[in-house]
Amino acid sequence: MVGFMVGYLIAGTGILIGAGIAGWSRWRTARLMNRLEQMLEEASEGRFSERTFDESRLSALESQMARYLAADAAAAGKRKQREKQISALISDVSHQTRTPVANLQLYAGLLEEQPLTPQGRDCARAVRVQAEKLQNLVEALVKSSRLETGLLALHPRTGKIAPVAERAVVQYLPRAARKGISLTAESLEGSGVFDPKWTEEALCNLLDNAVKYTPPGGAVTVEVKEYEMFCAVSVTDTGPGIPEEEQARIFGRFYRSPDAWQEEGVGIGLYLTRQIAAGQGGYVRVKSEPGNGSTFLFCLPAAPPAVLPEREGRA
Repeated sequence: MVGFMVGYLIAGTGILIGAGIAGWSRWRTARLMNRLEQMLEEASEGRFSERTFDESRLSALESQMARYLAADAAAAGKRKQREKQISALISDVSHQTRTPVANLQLYAGLLEEQPLTPQGRDCARAVRVQAEKLQNLVEALVKSSRLETGLLALHPRTGKIAPVAERAVVQYLPRAARKGISLTAESLEGSGVFDPKWTEEALCNLLDNAVKYTPPGGAVTVEVKEYEMFCAVSVTDTGPGIPEEEQARIFGRFYRSPDAWQEEGVGIGLYLTRQIAAGQGGYVRVKSEPGNGSTFLFCLPAAPPAVLPEREGRA
């Protein structure tokens, strides 16, 4: 009987010890996960600092995570500093080249008015065209760099898209007519959240490409389509189309298709368009097949982001 009781006590003690060890292990795991979650949350909000944590109290995993986040925060700081330096450099270059480029355009125009030989007129025209191209390149670089660094802010607000789309179409009607291209706007009714000025510029970039790559006799169509969460402006052309392997690359800065070498441009328009869309909570995508034209969708949020209600008792 005594032996039975002793055995019972030993078994009970073992169960209690096991339960205590299991509970302590769960507590330690929960503590570790909470600490890691706190680190990641502070890092995502830009508040992480090595001084926040006492390494003597950290586990090996917590210590490694702290070192990684500290290194990542330092790298992010250096990256922002480089972006500011690049933006400042581009602004300086833009400022210093504005007057020489304007003079090039002026003198090229004056030369074209002079009695020149056919070869001389061609040279004067070439100088003017290249000066205009340089001016457009510098302006696009300044805009993209300032958007990236936040020096130029977008101010999206709810509004009708039709006026913005119509203004963009009107700008390209003369160019389309000169090339013998039909440019039409269909069903522009729709609302979204967007910055009118920058959205117009993005649509002009899409129209510029569409008119540029559509052959004479082709057609470019602009249409607004409303979805549950987004409102999309589509620009469809009857150009040569884009191979699938290039569709992800055309939005990169300075990317130009090997088949487009004979066309004017510097390969920054679609990149700037993507920056504008992303800055407004939207996106750009393309649907295209070689030989069947392309459709670019400039998608904008249909409504402002939902604001969570304040909790009771919260100031």
